[in-house]
Amino acid sequence: MTTPDYSLLTPDCVLNALESVGLRCDGRLLALNSYENRVYLVGMDVGAPLVAKFYRPARWSEESILEEHAFVQELVEREIPVVPASLIDGVTLHHFDGFRFSVFEKHGGRAPELENRDTLEWLGRFLGRIHAVGALKDYQHRPSLNIETFGVEPRDFLLANNFIPVDIDAAYRSVVQQALDGVRHCFDRAGEVKQLRLHGDCHAGNVLWTDDGPHFVDFDDSRMGPAVQDLWMLLSGDRADRVRQMGDVLAGYEDFCEFDARELHLIEALRTLRLIHYSAWLARRWDDAAFKQAFPWFNTQHYWQDRVLELREQIALMDEPPLWQT
Repeated sequence: MTTPDYSLLTPDCVLNALESVGLRCDGRLLALNSYENRVYLVGMDVGAPLVAKFYRPARWSEESILEEHAFVQELVEREIPVVPASLIDGVTLHHFDGFRFSVFEKHGGRAPELENRDTLEWLGRFLGRIHAVGALKDYQHRPSLNIETFGVEPRDFLLANNFIPVDIDAAYRSVVQQALDGVRHCFDRAGEVKQLRLHGDCHAGNVLWTDDGPHFVDFDDSRMGPAVQDLWMLLSGDRADRVRQMGDVLAGYEDFCEFDARELHLIEALRTLRLIHYSAWLARRWDDAAFKQAFPWFNTQHYWQDRVLELREQIALMDEPPLWQT
């Protein structure tokens, strides 16, 4: 099946898509900050504005999108503060002119204050609850976060498609191989850790805070992986800061879900995989005009020089003891 290009997703197409499922729009349309998908705040004739998310064509299978929707709905049913896709005529995923889209209620909020210890413990409690549900069964259609999918495959894509400048190619090949070897050593030290359904991209931008506490948004990158993947991106600062912050997160987390301390061996390995994967993510989207506009620094000589230095730093960090050893 031929997939449409985002250039065909005009304002009229967005409004017509929503009206095709019975949502009468008042013409107001605001593009929200999203690059992987196209997301809009849409005014309604009656009631509050809604958020419409148009999935990137050919990225996820139909089954994998619905599987993510079902996981989020499981969380809703357990009164965990997440934002599910709205059910319209019995379904959460809709089609219009070749595009797939879902509709969500608008939820506001501010960024969490991650320097606040109570905030970290609160976030830990809800992540523990999310993971307790995520551990109940496995995804069948969504991928896993592992060395192959987040390291080897992205590396191979970058090299096969000649994104690395010729004069940096040898240095990049060498350092990325050393980095992947370091990742493997970290996973070997951790041993066999449990895989569960994760949020997958649990940085501060995907947590909205209100007076009632946090709610989690954008499960688009949800996949199978180790629990610590949803924890380490909440940490920042020097080693002492991160040790304290992890202790605060786990103080809440372990009220609802047991944490395997061996996973602390994986933090820098997962960070390394994320860095490699991020470069390949930009490269895979480089034919999307929105990416060239938003990331003009990508694929420059300076960009790849910085990536070599960054991976060298990660190689050293992966040799350090895990966070519980101060």
